[in-house]
Amino acid sequence: MIQLFGKLISKDPNFYRTVAGIAIPIGLQGLITTGINMMDTIMIGTLGETELSAVSLANQFINIYQILCMGIGMGASVLVSRYYGMKDKVSMQKTVAIMTRFCLVIASVFALLTCLFPGAIMRIYTVEDVIIQNGERYLSWSVVTYFLLGLSLTGTIVLRNVGQVKIPLFTSIGAFFVNILANYMFIFGKLGAPAMGVAGAAIGTLIARIFEFSVIDGFLWFREKSIEFRLKNFFMPVGELWGEYIRISIPVLISDGILALGNSSVAMVVGRLGKSFVAANAVTAVTQQLSSVLIQGVSQAGAIITGHTLGEGDREKAQEQGYALLGLGFLFGLVSSVIIMIISGPVIHAYHLSEETSKLAEELMGAISIIVCFQATNSIMTKGTLRGGGDTKVLMVADNICLWLFSLPLGILAGFVLHLPAFWIYICLKIDQIMKCIWCFFRLRSGKWIKKIKSYS
Repeated sequence: MIQLFGKLISKDPNFYRTVAGIAIPIGLQGLITTGINMMDTIMIGTLGETELSAVSLANQFINIYQILCMGIGMGASVLVSRYYGMKDKVSMQKTVAIMTRFCLVIASVFALLTCLFPGAIMRIYTVEDVIIQNGERYLSWSVVTYFLLGLSLTGTIVLRNVGQVKIPLFTSIGAFFVNILANYMFIFGKLGAPAMGVAGAAIGTLIARIFEFSVIDGFLWFREKSIEFRLKNFFMPVGELWGEYIRISIPVLISDGILALGNSSVAMVVGRLGKSFVAANAVTAVTQQLSSVLIQGVSQAGAIITGHTLGEGDREKAQEQGYALLGLGFLFGLVSSVIIMIISGPVIHAYHLSEETSKLAEELMGAISIIVCFQATNSIMTKGTLRGGGDTKVLMVADNICLWLFSLPLGILAGFVLHLPAFWIYICLKIDQIMKCIWCFFRLRSGKWIKKIKSYS
């Protein structure tokens, strides 16, 4: 046990400086992004729980797309970070070209579905007509957002892999103020704009996405020097790199895609537990994101550092770094749990909630404070170290087994058969986080997570 504890602490001080240098800007960006979501929720919440529920459920569908884009970007990240360590610029350009093509295809599919079937999309999550009608209004203004969100999100991930972490951070700061101003104008009808309520929130998000896309992709396509990807490279032949991208990235896309469907299925369960439960979950979901932003930063830092180290050919160092990242997972899980306990009360009181909804939110906050301890560790491992090592196929299998065979069945059983309190329903719905945390430790210790990646320059 003492020997294992020693492995969880890196003896290389440069390791922690490197992690901090990548994770802190990413974490701050995540904090700002979550702040945007929280401000959206608070502003919409002033209109009523019906509007809050509608926007929350409509965003569940958009979140499926966002998670798919994260899968596309993080799959490309595995290759870009490894090729960056190899100093292979051509292979990086080919990877970005493939990533961008995938992103545009998926954006087109989601935009088409949203245009044609907004009502059917909302009925997936709720049976209440008034929520469906408000959700349709929100979705109708979100069609263009898919393209902007996807390109800026994947572009951000690529930039981080080549050391450009400040550009995305400053862009998010700007987007925060753009979003608040646009929401203020179009939700409430201020500064000469019409009062559009739920639709105004979607317009505010759209304007913020336009700003993000202009800065992130403008820099990536016209100014960035490490990859030097330009618009002409979008059409470049990628040859055999297609096979390598598919081998590494498609399992990530499938894993994250099915995870998105699983999360959406969780939302379906929640949506049928009543409007109060939906509103309470919307409040607590933002709080959970707020408390775990640094965990996301460390996760992506882990993937980047692991890729660079393996690109340099040092497997032993990558294994040591994996244990150190596991230690950081334990630490940040505990810190996040404490943060949730401290801020849960003030956050709940910041919303205009009924007494029933407030009590449900308090129960959910208690459950989240427990789950986040395990979620932090497995997030840093699955989205960071193990993914950075190219172990994407095994991760795909583990994600799906834990989610579909345990979390969803237990959540449905707890909510609709046993009618357990909100605390236990949430624990059951998130039991996969505990299971994956245990599995990650044994996978890391085996050393089988380190995979070879070929160069195609």
